Amino acid sequence: MGARNFSASMDNSQPPRGAVAAVVTTYQPDLQTLEAQFARLDGQVDSLLVIDNGSADAQQVAELVARYPSARFIGATENRGLGWAHNKGLKRALDEGADAVLLLDQDSLPSKGMVDALRVALKKQRQQGVQTAAVGARYLGTDQGHPSYFVQFGRLHFRRCFCSSTSASRLIRADMLISSGTLFAREALEAVGLMDEGLFIDHLDTEWFLRAGARGWQSFGVCDALMDHGLGDRTVRVWLGRWRYLPVHKPFRYYYVYRNSLLLWRRDYPSRRWKYTDMLRLAKMFFVFAFFTGQRLSNMAMMFRGIRDGLSGKTGRLPQDLLP
Repeated sequence: MGARNFSASMDNSQPPRGAVAAVVTTYQPDLQTLEAQFARLDGQVDSLLVIDNGSADAQQVAELVARYPSARFIGATENRGLGWAHNKGLKRALDEGADAVLLLDQDSLPSKGMVDALRVALKKQRQQGVQTAAVGARYLGTDQGHPSYFVQFGRLHFRRCFCSSTSASRLIRADMLISSGTLFAREALEAVGLMDEGLFIDHLDTEWFLRAGARGWQSFGVCDALMDHGLGDRTVRVWLGRWRYLPVHKPFRYYYVYRNSLLLWRRDYPSRRWKYTDMLRLAKMFFVFAFFTGQRLSNMAMMFRGIRDGLSGKTGRLPQDLLP
């Protein structure tokens, strides 16, 4: 099933049923990177929805979107969260008949043929009768070029499943995928539901895949679907029993990481393996970001506040006066 060139249409008509729609969420984006992303998507998807979360330069984002007649811009007057933006785009794409929806962050740059590789993989799994929630691309970290891997839940660790040069067409079962570069099946979104907007930003994808997995839906990484993608403001390489690449964020992000983990630990559908492994992951993160990176005191304050609010069941956005 080939994709229409989304800049070729002369109107903003709805995409045909059975189409693949891309949903890109933006907040204070780098316009040059965003333009490069649109150019790479051109010809790979049937339609593009850009959901802006109250960017100061929202008008410039809208003008960039307007260059592509089959792309549409939806803007909010304030930052309502990544969950809201994802759901706004997912709902619109499903209402307009999309058969599958590709989510992308504003700085993710798909390689040529990435979407086709995801389409083919999803179609093949469907034909084989596999109840498939989503298929995801692998990526290269944009700041250091390190390769990604797909994750399976081990007994006390996340098992890292790498693609190799000899496994280009291989699918790897994954217990969760990052949302950016993932193609979600329509039937899974209808059965499992959309994103949990109360989480606001971090763990949105984790929560959805835990929910889907508990209902018997499987997900897969696609080795020959590739993109460039950044996980944080920068990446550091640290030794924690082995060399690891850890994304470094602004301190407020650790609030959401810790709060949302605690919120999910209290729910019944995440597996025990994920819960135990996530607890160990957060302990290691605290060790690194409280003692060995910049803004250590701010990092610690946000992590402790996240733990407190997670224990109390608080959801939604961090108060504005605590943001940088």
